[in-house]
Amino acid sequence: MGDGAPPPGALYSFGTPWPELNQGLTYTDTFRCADADAATTLIEFYSTNHKSSAPLPGWIKRIRNGQITVDGEVVTDPDMTLEPFAPYLLEVLYEDDDMVALNKPSGLQVLPKGLFQQRTVLAQLQLKDWKMASSCRFKRKDVQSHPVPVHRLGRGTSGLLLCAKTKVAKVRLASYFAEGAINAAKKRDKSEFSEERKISKFYRALVTGILDDDEVVVTQPIGLVHYPGVAEGLYAACSSGKPAMSKVCVLERLAHQNHTLVQVEIHSGRPHQIRIHLAYIGHPLVDDPLYGIGGHPNFVEPESTGTDSSFASDGGYERPLQPVPGDCGYHLHAHWLVLCHPTTNKMVKITAPLPQILQTREERRAAAEQTGG
Repeated sequence: MGDGAPPPGALYSFGTPWPELNQGLTYTDTFRCADADAATTLIEFYSTNHKSSAPLPGWIKRIRNGQITVDGEVVTDPDMTLEPFAPYLLEVLYEDDDMVALNKPSGLQVLPKGLFQQRTVLAQLQLKDWKMASSCRFKRKDVQSHPVPVHRLGRGTSGLLLCAKTKVAKVRLASYFAEGAINAAKKRDKSEFSEERKISKFYRALVTGILDDDEVVVTQPIGLVHYPGVAEGLYAACSSGKPAMSKVCVLERLAHQNHTLVQVEIHSGRPHQIRIHLAYIGHPLVDDPLYGIGGHPNFVEPESTGTDSSFASDGGYERPLQPVPGDCGYHLHAHWLVLCHPTTNKMVKITAPLPQILQTREERRAAAEQTGG
């Protein structure tokens, strides 16, 4: 039978020689960060969720061979951290040779922690090429390679974030924030609240319910309490906690929504202080998933199963079914601050534009007139 001749009983035969390597199959996986209690690496994800497809060494080899892409980009590092979406654009509100003030969007974490190890404000500060005048660079040896935040804002909090460009500015600005906490411990009298300080910070917040008093000073201490799934504990209203002081001023009462728009000036800067203090006085932030009336977390302790169910099978903590500190949804904005400049000692005021939901009716009207609306 000659080449290409059909076998007996067949009309004809056909076929194309197989390539040495086949084209393979493409599979798509969706990683739900909400299902994880901590940062998950690429190799952890595949070796855990697809054990039957390959052993651990096999997945490592596939990753290093460039067979896996994340968000369309080839990844060859098995230890790459899978992180949730986070905004990345930062507006610069003020900048000089010593410091820079940013407008942080809600949903962006300031420093690496938990699920967010790379998608942070600090990472964006490290990625940007910060150029200073050559004359300044030669004169000042304390200039850092990039600015660093000197205080924190919660992931769900938007607004003004102050960062230091030099070591001197970092030390002095950090001392301003520390002085506020010390003063809060010494002075609980509201009459002494507005005394001259090196830095004053003012926030806008939308809270549930209608505040009766136009002004309230809250001095409830804040400390760590046990919270399932959060190893180090959760900050909440706690009689044995550290001193904290917040001054709440009513800007507008929205009776039809049963909400109140407030300005909050903080003396100290305890973690989640404004959320806790407003909840403590019976007016939690609107849509705050974590803190309820009294300044304590919204959760129900699970029934005991006879074993310690707070630990995962690998010895780590299970993801809590309840809300966690990084959950967003509430309306809190670091609006403006006044500070003594770390090197010139001149007073500087910096303002971060307000989200519309946190503007008063008059402010919305003025903004509409400016834009011709």
